[in-house]
Amino acid sequence: MLPLVTALTVTALTVTALVVSGCAGSRQPETPAAPGSAPSSPTAAAATPSPDPAARAAQLAGTLADEDLVGQVLMPYAYGNSATKVSGGSAAGNRKLAGVETPAEMIAKYRLGGLILVGFSADDPTSDTQPTTNVDNPAQVRELTAGLQAAAGKLPAGAAGAAGALIGIDQEFGVVTRISEGVTNLPSPMAFGAAGDPALTESAWRAAGTELAALGVNVDFAPSADVLEANSKVIGSRSYGSDPKAAAAQVGAAVRGLQDAGVGATLKHFPGHGQTAADSHKGLPVVTADRKKLESTALPPFAAGIDAGAWLVMAGHLDVRAVDPGVPATFSRKLLTDVLRGQLKFTGVLVTDAMDMAAVAKQPPGTTAVRALNAGNDLVLMPPNVTEAYDGVLAALRDGSLPRARLLEAVTRVLTLKFRLAGQPRPEMGTVNSAGHQEAARRAAAASVTLLRGNCAGPLLTGPVTVTAAGGRERSRDRLKEALRAAGVRVTPSGGAVVHLVGYGDGTGDLRAGAAVTVAMDTPYLLGRAGSKVLLATYSSTPAALTALADVLAGRARPTGRSPVPVGKLPRTTCS
Repeated sequence: MLPLVTALTVTALTVTALVVSGCAGSRQPETPAAPGSAPSSPTAAAATPSPDPAARAAQLAGTLADEDLVGQVLMPYAYGNSATKVSGGSAAGNRKLAGVETPAEMIAKYRLGGLILVGFSADDPTSDTQPTTNVDNPAQVRELTAGLQAAAGKLPAGAAGAAGALIGIDQEFGVVTRISEGVTNLPSPMAFGAAGDPALTESAWRAAGTELAALGVNVDFAPSADVLEANSKVIGSRSYGSDPKAAAAQVGAAVRGLQDAGVGATLKHFPGHGQTAADSHKGLPVVTADRKKLESTALPPFAAGIDAGAWLVMAGHLDVRAVDPGVPATFSRKLLTDVLRGQLKFTGVLVTDAMDMAAVAKQPPGTTAVRALNAGNDLVLMPPNVTEAYDGVLAALRDGSLPRARLLEAVTRVLTLKFRLAGQPRPEMGTVNSAGHQEAARRAAAASVTLLRGNCAGPLLTGPVTVTAAGGRERSRDRLKEALRAAGVRVTPSGGAVVHLVGYGDGTGDLRAGAAVTVAMDTPYLLGRAGSKVLLATYSSTPAALTALADVLAGRARPTGRSPVPVGKLPRTTCS
């Protein structure tokens, strides 16, 4: 690693933004418009646009009024599964959040740069920041995103052929999967780490990116570049593993796959949430690793993702004591400007983690939004109150506490990404959940199954099988039963060799004494406390993962995975 720099490395994009905008960047509308008023048209609309996304972005940014500049750096969530028609409850949620009733009205009133689609499930470690769900099935998501883009296309920042809005989602797969019905479900990142094949990873993520693009989603807040140094419940199987070099190869592959499909990939959570077991949804985690440890362990996957061309990086809500003690990375110029921009040479869009998380939500939304922008973030994600965040940034711009040059730089980066995305082809809906994409998920799941205890050379089971599961895993239990029967295994309600399933959040009390086989469907750590003669890890509970498990149990396939994290005294695999 290069030594840390002490000042902002001025990128070519930034120089372009400031040169092209000139005095126009300081232009105020003659009569300041209220946030809800109709936006004015860009004064340079008739100018011949440059084919270069950065130059086009700088030209457009230089024409925007203050209200539009402020809106472009905000990316909230909204209530409702349609852009224009929502339930009474969703309308009430939007009124509380932003003083409007629909997502389309939110975009129009605040001139927003984009929206994030939200949702949660029972095993979701991010559920504290998911107050609603507005994703259901592919057709609904496609209709919603089309409505959001129609609203954004009416804004000055949506002119000149730019994509009207950045529409983001946390589609990491595994425990953080927003859209699961009717789409191809990849196994968790840790499963890809166990498979250890970057080419397979790239192919699978290209399939996933193609489906997101078909649904109208153009930014995925994935992959997680966190190297798992701690037994972290919040990161866990969202990480590709504990080896920095291996994780770096996986992260680079995921970035290439997503962006080849026309979806912006996001490296998160900079500079590495896997260095601590604490959860930033509940408080501010402290990272105590020294500088040398950070540079050798935490940063390599971020560097690899940047080398692969990642268009976004997400700042983590982390107190990194070795660099800027007491200051969340979200607000740290030393980390975001000096390390990320200067040392790692990242020139794309820097987005905050959700600003409604406990780690940073103690101050007013306007204050935290301004702090994040001044630290070097370009996009403020999920402010807990859109009105307060918008008003706070606008006031800071006008009183000088947020320098105009800094805001223009941020907006130019956001618009550059939009122009880049606008040039990507839109896949047909017929690609969603296609046979080819399902095959990519199947191959990844099959390659990840890992045997940590047991004889790899012989059959793992003989005779009939009884499948049991920890509480809440009944769906996975039933899927495995079906897959075993399809593989020719006799499954009985009781009396057979017990195959017991555990998953996310389970503890020693969820293990089953006397089980012949224990299977970890999330991180494999619990297997270190299991007494079964056979220990297997799938790292996921998708249909493909359970089918792959059934094939291994039936002796039809060999478990070729290798645990990407240490599990007590167990070997990474008993198969050479």
